[in-house]
Amino acid sequence: MESEAAQVNRKKEPTRPLPAGPRPTGPRVFGGRLLAPGAVAALTALAVAGCSSGSSSSSSTATTTGASSSSSARPASGNQLQDAYQKVIADVLPSVVQITTATGLGSGIVYDNKGDIVTNAHVVGSATTFSVTLANSTKALDATLVAGYPESDLAVIRLTSPPSGLKPAVFGDSAKVELGQITLAMGSPLGLSSSVTQGIVSATGRTVSEPQGGGSPGATIGNMVQTSAAINPGNSGGALVNLNSQVIGINTLAATEPEANGAAAPGIGFAIPASTVTGIADQLIKDGKVTNSGRAALGITARTYFDQDFHPAGAVVVAVSAGGPADAAGIQPGDVITKIGDATVDSLNSLTSALASLTPGAKTTVTYTRDGQSKTAEVTLGTLETP
Repeated sequence: MESEAAQVNRKKEPTRPLPAGPRPTGPRVFGGRLLAPGAVAALTALAVAGCSSGSSSSSSTATTTGASSSSSARPASGNQLQDAYQKVIADVLPSVVQITTATGLGSGIVYDNKGDIVTNAHVVGSATTFSVTLANSTKALDATLVAGYPESDLAVIRLTSPPSGLKPAVFGDSAKVELGQITLAMGSPLGLSSSVTQGIVSATGRTVSEPQGGGSPGATIGNMVQTSAAINPGNSGGALVNLNSQVIGINTLAATEPEANGAAAPGIGFAIPASTVTGIADQLIKDGKVTNSGRAALGITARTYFDQDFHPAGAVVVAVSAGGPADAAGIQPGDVITKIGDATVDSLNSLTSALASLTPGAKTTVTYTRDGQSKTAEVTLGTLETP
């Protein structure tokens, strides 16, 4: 990242999207019933869309499509929608897997015939070996880490001995994702493998910051797809799918309600868009690292600036990369950035969020103060350097 150290934005928000880390093993009580070892008891402030664990006894497919479509009492349009749901599930669910680590589990998507599986970096955590269970299977397969890119909360693992008939998912065009499109979320929520929930695309272009810790790398991710399809612990790394049987995102986050003691905010989930997933996964598989982040940068090192009342009031430039975008625009160390375009910058975290919503090569206006005077500069953004 181009900052010295990412700081969590402490401002109170109506809802706060948070990932969950790997869930610990051991029996928990849920709804008055004892779940399989490692299942999650309830959502907490950090338990929203991360890794939970389950067992093979939970491997039956759970869907929201209801009973058979043969009932003549239902209207034809209802049958058609149900048939569409069931076709998508039949097409895509075999590509969605359950990933188990020593500390918990999450979900993943079969990426190619070589046995590469793409998932969230917070599902992988610090693990390098994994147990993978394919949909409608109870046989665990060994897998190892290919590489991860925590800055975008993505990672790729690879099956040691890929079975025949492995079915890679088809990824859609992020530019064609529109508000109101029907979505299905597939994964292993609460350890219930091969589960499916349904909703719509609620918004596009969301920029969401994860707090660091609990298995989360603390990424700030731009252009996320917001969905009303339920995303619960264990769904992380699973597929958000359209009715054309295309993966349009990787389920990553769900929102919690701070005023309700961190309870889940129903129907507010976020998925990393397909274009980001494929762009990062291709590099991880080919090079074992990311060489082109696809993320916008100013070419500076910065930290949060505090005013005389010790309130966060901007991002102060600590260093400027020679020949970089900020340098070319005349921005200097000591300048305090207060706006990127129309987005207010009152901290390092808000600067990172503002840049995450933009793309390399885009032109934007940077507002900053120097010696107590407000100034502006037109900046052509560069690309965030990778480790």
